Amino acid sequence: MWVEDWAPAAACREANPDELFVRGAEQNKAKQLCSGCPVRTECLAEALDNQIEWGVWGGMTERERRALLRRHPSASWRAVLETARNSAGKLPASL
Repeated sequence: MWVEDWAPAAACREANPDELFVRGAEQNKAKQLCSGCPVRTECLAEALDNQIEWGVWGGMTERERRALLRRHPSASWRAVLETARNSAGKLPASL
């Protein structure tokens, strides 16, 4: 299920915003905050669809998002990520 108003459910909602807008090795710490987030997919779709340039969003750095956008410049990331998440939920339990 896609969460429209995802920000209140984000794992980072109470974090200091400066922790998410860092450079270098500090980005790995920020990405860890995203790892267990229940709305990570929605956050990432927001950043990709709106081409947000700075910070860690949905567990991806600016560089990672730019690379993805270069490969697929006209994608609707919400549609892509929502479809992928729905498909993953339908995998057999044996996998």
